[in-house]
Amino acid sequence: QEQLVESGGGSVQAGGFLRLSCSASGLNMRDYSLAWFRQVPGKEREGVAASRSDGMIKYYADSVKDRFTISRDNAKNTLYLQMNSLKPEDTAMYYCAAAPRSPAYGARYHLNPEKYNLWGQGTQVTVSS
Repeated sequence: QEQLVESGGGSVQAGGFLRLSCSASGLNMRDYSLAWFRQVPGKEREGVAASRSDGMIKYYADSVKDRFTISRDNAKNTLYLQMNSLKPEDTAMYYCAAAPRSPAYGARYHLNPEKYNLWGQGTQVTVSS
């Protein structure tokens, strides 16, 4: 059974950092595009960062560029999101997601939640000012 499980969320002060992890089971990460999304109540799910299946090309939302870094360890079947210089507006539930390998390029595709069919349960990140 394919499954994604996030961990690493928590509460930090503005300017702090967190590293989220997403452990995948039942699938080979090399065959999937992987991404992090976030959502606050009453708003749409937002693409934060994505990694194409080759792991070489990454996409970021403008709001997190130069602060967040997505990475994957295919040997450990784990996806990471290093979040630095956190801001109160980063407060959200963070989800990892997987989509079958695609030849598509571009942030518009890879940061679109509709392209992903496997989701974790989420981990809460709260940043206080």
